[in-house]
Amino acid sequence: MNDLSNHGAESLGDYVARARVWLNSMEPRFGHKARVGLTLEEDLALGREYQRLKSEAGFASITLPRELGGGGGSEIQKILFGQEEFKHDFPTHYFTVSLGMPVPMMLRYGDPAIARTLAPKAIRGEHIWCQLFSEPAAGSDLAALRSRAIPDGDGWRIEGQKLWTTWAQYADYAIAVVRTDPTVAKHAGLTFFWLDMKSPGITVKPVRKLSGESEINEVFFDNVYVPDSQRMGEVGAGFRVAIETLMIERYSVADDALGGPTLAEFTKLAASRKIMGRPAIDDGQIRRALAEAIVERQGLRSIHRRALTAIAEGEDPGPEGSIRKLRLGRRRQMMGELAMDLLGGEGLRLDPEATNTLDHVSSWLDVPGARIAGGTDEILRNTIAEKVLGLPQDYRPDKKVPFNQIG
Repeated sequence: MNDLSNHGAESLGDYVARARVWLNSMEPRFGHKARVGLTLEEDLALGREYQRLKSEAGFASITLPRELGGGGGSEIQKILFGQEEFKHDFPTHYFTVSLGMPVPMMLRYGDPAIARTLAPKAIRGEHIWCQLFSEPAAGSDLAALRSRAIPDGDGWRIEGQKLWTTWAQYADYAIAVVRTDPTVAKHAGLTFFWLDMKSPGITVKPVRKLSGESEINEVFFDNVYVPDSQRMGEVGAGFRVAIETLMIERYSVADDALGGPTLAEFTKLAASRKIMGRPAIDDGQIRRALAEAIVERQGLRSIHRRALTAIAEGEDPGPEGSIRKLRLGRRRQMMGELAMDLLGGEGLRLDPEATNTLDHVSSWLDVPGARIAGGTDEILRNTIAEKVLGLPQDYRPDKKVPFNQIG
């Protein structure tokens, strides 16, 4: 496969045209028709092959350097390529977590030599990373987590449980935040690590979702040894690193990646269905819902691009990503409900062979999960209130209480 990324100072229009040509060339081999009937393992193998070709073409991790397997490009190129790629039903979702959060954090906080060895394998799809944050007693309140790491010679021993871990059953590595000091306030006693998921003592149990999929997992730690060299950041600074990761996660959400139909697919559906004998697209309520969604999308894209530009210039992710994720999730769920209403009884049928953008009921079922991942609506509202609007924090009676004294 030739390196398609070396095109000098091309215009954005030429870049998009080149991306479309490449994506269309991938369609016969990796598109929906090629994936129908595959097992999850077969689909993952196909996804790895697509990711390798994508890296060779310069379209994987577009903003990272070419020597790492990235594209050496800009944030706007990343956005434009993502918008074009989403039009195809390629097996890319296995790598979204890896390349969205763990790899960037490894490159920022991990040992430079190790990070530059592991990152290219993730970018090429050879490795999958997962993110070990949420727990049964610590979802929205990440600082309440109970998984603990106890010092042991030149490393640590981890005990505990994580939940809601995407693709952990296939993960080679993970980033994790655990409690290293229970005698201080809950936010101050956490430390961030990266882990080898094949380490003795790690057990992964998939969780079946209502839609029938099982990409989320429980992960159990039983006396798992982690060298101190795999610590990311200072001891006790894990909460800050975790919040930085979550900010990146909120920015990495694509316009059409939270479930529900895309605006383009919803428009096609509304044009093909009838309300009182006329095309649904002519109905005032449907047109108003579409107009509101389009206006909101453009505003959120402006926030997103401004924020990504700041990140590309070395600034820390800001709280504006909370606005985008909050509004996207709610809008996508509403559009999914409208799509199912237009389909009537037909909209209640799960279609295991439909594409991600056409299976309205399956994608609608996934929206609530997407509204939880990376921060619930309630957490996002608090972030917006405190960090964007400058309102005072909620009263927290446990704010300065040592974690081991909280009832």
